[in-house]
Amino acid sequence: MSLPTVSDALDLIIGEVSALVADLRDDAASDRALALIGDADRVFVHGAGRSGLALRMTAMRLMHLGLDVHVVGEVTTPAIRSGDVLVVASGSGTTAGIVAAAETAASVGADVVAISTTADSPLSEVATVTLVVPAATKTDRSGTASAQYAGSLFEQAVALLGDALFHTLWARGGQSADDLWPRHANLE
Repeated sequence: MSLPTVSDALDLIIGEVSALVADLRDDAASDRALALIGDADRVFVHGAGRSGLALRMTAMRLMHLGLDVHVVGEVTTPAIRSGDVLVVASGSGTTAGIVAAAETAASVGADVVAISTTADSPLSEVATVTLVVPAATKTDRSGTASAQYAGSLFEQAVALLGDALFHTLWARGGQSADDLWPRHANLE
């Protein structure tokens, strides 16, 4: 038996992501999320661990569109208010800090777009819309939903879904790549 290779791992990951994307086709929920994000006064993103990192990528892309975007927990992040939207990710939908942030946002009249593996969770109960990702949570080590470690497939889906939301908003907005480019950081 030969040792697994990086090519083997890439084939596994590509296969799992392709199967997941085929099941991730809730256009009604996606359209609602797009409308909430596109019409928001300000967009806030929040996630724990790798899900949070994936949402930070989404925040950057939304900023490139010219949206007023903030990452929860940064020292310059203002208080959320009515007219804003909070985009959160939690595979289980039970991550205490994420649920608490969503409850706070909802309590002040902000909308909540949740990305989760389930529509039946405390997070989904408070969310305006939940984008359900058919992937394993980080605590699922059974290998049935994914052969990858912990919540890797979910986190990959969060990044892909964030890029898909960005790309759709960009395509609908009519801005060119040249219009977006000046918003890139120039302090590097």
